[in-house]
Amino acid sequence: MASLTVPPVPPCPRQDAIDLHKAFKGFGCDSTTVINILAHRDAVQRALIQQEYRAVFNQDLSRRIASELSGHHKRAMLLWILDPATRDATILKQALAGDVTDLRAATEVVCSRTPSQLQIMRQTYRARFGCYVEHDVTERCSGDHQRLLLAYLGISRYEGPEVDPSAVTLDARELYKAGERRLGTDERAFIRVFSERSWAHIAAVAAAYQHMYGRSLEKAIKGETSGNFGFGLLTILRCAESPARYFAKVLHKAMQGLGTSDSALIRVVVTRAEIDMQYIKEEYHRLYKTSLADAIYAETSGNYRTFLLSLVGRDRIY
Repeated sequence: MASLTVPPVPPCPRQDAIDLHKAFKGFGCDSTTVINILAHRDAVQRALIQQEYRAVFNQDLSRRIASELSGHHKRAMLLWILDPATRDATILKQALAGDVTDLRAATEVVCSRTPSQLQIMRQTYRARFGCYVEHDVTERCSGDHQRLLLAYLGISRYEGPEVDPSAVTLDARELYKAGERRLGTDERAFIRVFSERSWAHIAAVAAAYQHMYGRSLEKAIKGETSGNFGFGLLTILRCAESPARYFAKVLHKAMQGLGTSDSALIRVVVTRAEIDMQYIKEEYHRLYKTSLADAIYAETSGNYRTFLLSLVGRDRIY
């Protein structure tokens, strides 16, 4: 369930474009107006606003935002105004071929998305950047990590809830034989199961593994794999079991300790606000006994804080 709130009566995209242009004019930017408009419009409405802005003012809204805003607020807003597939493609491109390579971020985006989301993202990546995402993965990743991501991107998986109990038992047994039962690890078996099976199937395999061998599949992965390959397998497993719990933990880690991982905070908030942020907030409160909004408020400031809280939804008046 999304956390995004939009006006009950859809506003006029042209009027929104005009109001944004007024907010940009003059000395300084009226960030409050910009946030009040863009943080409360869904993907279709944001696309229409950008079309109207280009038609009326002969300028891309994204370029104007880039020139008017700054810092983390600018980074978050520039990602937010994109449609979901273009946003994922942009995050992946920046993670794989940007000034600073972030293979964890790239792995998270690939391994936490559904097959239908990945299919649209791959097409968008090719259209927007003129190359295949598989090419950039091959260039930047290596070994079993590379093989896992390429398989996960390329294989079509079932997205429904039904599972075959006999196939679940066979896969649990195969993973045990490929890992904890032998000396060394058969990584190909892990890649095959995790890249070919649905989330519902993998969650059932994890339950069967626990029942059959008295040990969690997550602990087996941690013991048998490492690095970005292990991180990818764990991301798939955790999202198969509960995407909301997975992203709640990512957000907590991003804000834990000294300093904040703003790239992770921005990435999760802008990509999940229109999907399942309400469930993520519930999991966050269940796990950490505080609200996500309170945590964001404590770790951010200024217009950046206001924007993120507008997407997540405030639990009280700050």
